[in-house]
Amino acid sequence: MEKTWNNKAWFLVLPVLVLVAFSAVIPLMTVVNYSVQDTFGNNEFFWAGTDWYVEMLSSDRFWNALTRNLIFSLVILAIEIPLGIFIALNMPKTGLGVPVCLVLMALPLLIPWNVVGTIWQVFGRVDIGFLGHYLTVLGIDYNYTQDPVDAWVTVIVMDVWHWTSLVVLLCYAGLVSIPDAYYQAAKIDGASRFSVFRYIQLPKMKRVLLIAVLLRFMDSFMIYTEPFVVTGGGPGNSTTFLSIDLVKMAVGQFDLGPAAAMSIIYFLIILALSWIFYTVMTSSDAADSNAARKD
Repeated sequence: MEKTWNNKAWFLVLPVLVLVAFSAVIPLMTVVNYSVQDTFGNNEFFWAGTDWYVEMLSSDRFWNALTRNLIFSLVILAIEIPLGIFIALNMPKTGLGVPVCLVLMALPLLIPWNVVGTIWQVFGRVDIGFLGHYLTVLGIDYNYTQDPVDAWVTVIVMDVWHWTSLVVLLCYAGLVSIPDAYYQAAKIDGASRFSVFRYIQLPKMKRVLLIAVLLRFMDSFMIYTEPFVVTGGGPGNSTTFLSIDLVKMAVGQFDLGPAAAMSIIYFLIILALSWIFYTVMTSSDAADSNAARKD
């Protein structure tokens, strides 16, 4: 039976295409335009070619910010993914505890990013903050405004507190979709808890883990509001990620050409790394599926 094509259906998606053009394509093309031109003001531009891209790629400032971004994202993934899995595994599957736990897990996600930054900015202060004050009382030399290590720890803990819930909820959704028959069969076979996790729960969570890794990587790599509110990129440049450096260049220094070139490079790096994550994880999933069929 031949499939019938109705070309009039394209009119239904036309409003979406127009909206995407205005919200994404047109601004992107504007940034590309700025990245290959220079200006001396008065809205007069002249061609600069790839000069700004060469300047960015040969700049220590860019590479240092990129390195900080990569380290931060890898640390965040290394903490939040295992922690989210662990919490999801220990959440109740039935009873009154289910809605209570789900609501508690969702609460951090409902707080706006700038409010999260403000909360931790006050929370970590040595003079009035609960965390900063009691760490000082315990004899721990903590001051995120002066010590780069303390600033990094504060930003990482803040992100873990804010976003681990997303990983938990995604993993929990994968766990509750597993039929009870799998667990009953494992119990009959005398499987250990680790074996149940390794051969039943983890394979069933692979797809939601793919989503969790991609979302957390992209969010952590593009992080701006929280560290900017807490540390402002300091002390020094210790927490100046690419997003913060980009805003400083575009808004603070008004270097539109270099800032536009940096934003394009930034976008391409996120796109490439997300594609690598997706390809590696889906290839692993396909390999496991093929091995299971052969068995």
